[in-house]
Amino acid sequence: MKLYDSVRAPNPRRVRWVMAEKGVDDIEIVPIDIMAGDHRTKAYRAKVGVPHVPALELDDGTVISESVAIGRYLEALYPEPNLFGIDPKEQAWIEMWTRRCEFYLANPIMLNVRHSHPALAVLEAQQLPALAEYNKLAAERFMGTLDRRLEGRDFIACDRITIADIVAIVGIDFARLVKYRPPAELENLNRWMEAMRARPAAKAGL
Repeated sequence: MKLYDSVRAPNPRRVRWVMAEKGVDDIEIVPIDIMAGDHRTKAYRAKVGVPHVPALELDDGTVISESVAIGRYLEALYPEPNLFGIDPKEQAWIEMWTRRCEFYLANPIMLNVRHSHPALAVLEAQQLPALAEYNKLAAERFMGTLDRRLEGRDFIACDRITIADIVAIVGIDFARLVKYRPPAELENLNRWMEAMRARPAAKAGL
């Protein structure tokens, strides 16, 4: 298998983090320079279907894109440690928190960074400062939700790390490109962040 990857983008880091948690090291990494537009070439779009990273190419030529979908596929091949749920109830619960973390945290942070970091102007038709600020405020609102959720808890969805935690921390870490840090008063969130960043897989995901 081949993973089309970009170290500059947050979504591929989710997949690398999943691989690191599971000890997966037999997938070929193919670097894609999104700043140079490699993901927009005809050859890449013909293979993947969209100008996005990451993408996982299977041995039979099938290509899976979208980081969470790739994570699910890897979970089926490498079931331990479990990151997506061990039974229908837990799977639905983890899915719920993963979607919340993606829609209300990771995506707004991505839009904030892409519309405020000067070097990322190449990725947008036009950077919109108002859009960046709106999405920062939206992300911070959900950070408050996570802070309450994490009171007395080590992880977001279950009593162990799951894909929800990975999606959330990778999203928050992406904001470091614009030197952003979550509000200090969100003590539970900041405690969880430091614990996540101390995991060996966090370094492998960089």
